[in-house]
Amino acid sequence: MTPRARIARLSAVAMLAAVVAGCAQDAPQDTWQPAGSNARQINDLDIWVFSIAGIVGVAVFSVLGFAVWKYRDRGQPIPEQTHGKPALEIGLTILPALILIGIAIPTVGTIMDLNKTDDTECIINVTGQQWWWEVDYPVQDGCGGIEEPIVTSGQMVIEAGSKVLVRGTSRDVIHSWWIPRLNGKRDMVPGRIHTVRLEADEPGIYAGQCTEFCGLSHANMRMEVIAMEPDDFAAWKANQLEAYASPDEGTLAAEGEATFITQCSRCHQVDGLTDSGGELVVARPDQNVWSGAAPNLTNFMTRNTFAGATWNLLSNECWPDVWEADSSEVGAAYLEGVSDSCLNEVELREWLRNAPAKKPMYTDPESLEETDGLPRGMPYLALSEDQIDQLIAYLLERK
Repeated sequence: MTPRARIARLSAVAMLAAVVAGCAQDAPQDTWQPAGSNARQINDLDIWVFSIAGIVGVAVFSVLGFAVWKYRDRGQPIPEQTHGKPALEIGLTILPALILIGIAIPTVGTIMDLNKTDDTECIINVTGQQWWWEVDYPVQDGCGGIEEPIVTSGQMVIEAGSKVLVRGTSRDVIHSWWIPRLNGKRDMVPGRIHTVRLEADEPGIYAGQCTEFCGLSHANMRMEVIAMEPDDFAAWKANQLEAYASPDEGTLAAEGEATFITQCSRCHQVDGLTDSGGELVVARPDQNVWSGAAPNLTNFMTRNTFAGATWNLLSNECWPDVWEADSSEVGAAYLEGVSDSCLNEVELREWLRNAPAKKPMYTDPESLEETDGLPRGMPYLALSEDQIDQLIAYLLERK
């Protein structure tokens, strides 16, 4: 086999592998498997546009291939160069213009439809920063009624079938919020509020990814939407607003509470937490991290991811029980939270032991000079193994 034939064969195999990979049915961020009205509109437009593009592509490559074969160099002299045919040139200018106009009309119409938010029933605020997403539910009549604000991170919980108004912004650089199976991309720009309508047809967990390069850990900035039945969603809200309960005295979790106050509460808020004197412990991330905010850990173990949804709190053995649950069972499975037996303790320990080593976050001395000495993400805390044991015991009770 000649080198040229070998290269051609390898190229064909690579192209076939790419096509097969793109047709995978279990991809959690597959735009070809829409699960909401917005995603369905985008998918319908894609199919039509890609079909036209495919036809044009086949025609162009066919003509090109024919011309290359028909007029290939056979050692003949260069033919006489003549001016092109005006009719052909005009036709090949008008035809693409008509095709582009035909694509532009439904595309603009779809974009206008996707920007409509006057039919939404629930408001959720999303704030991006390096490198995680804050999700908060303001007081409102929507979302089945929310009497006190709820603040979480990484995962957004919604009621299946409800039209949600997502209001997004950023605290530092431009981020892009995208749940492929539910909605199109929406850039979150500092100083601006951007809106997008979100709806899930049925209960399930839908994965997303920041799609605007935002720094060193951009690839580690993920997010998820958990859609639930109305009763499950009401139970989730009630649990988020339950009063804080301190661990029993003399337990490892009680020691962890004290460690949390001394080591973590400067940045991370746990609503209702009080110190030994009975005073509320209020986090001040504005004084300790460059972005001025850190994830609220009030009900940490009700989520099943951590560190910007980069890693699972659930172990590999327990993860399928939630992520692969039937739509009728996913709400109940998620509401169980993370138990001691299902905790992904290895990676959580690695995170607490040395967060910058696990997720690059510009904590080197040179970068700190640019941020007035404040880290962009969670810094290295030099926690002992005993302190990590205490914190894990404490966090396991935050659900």
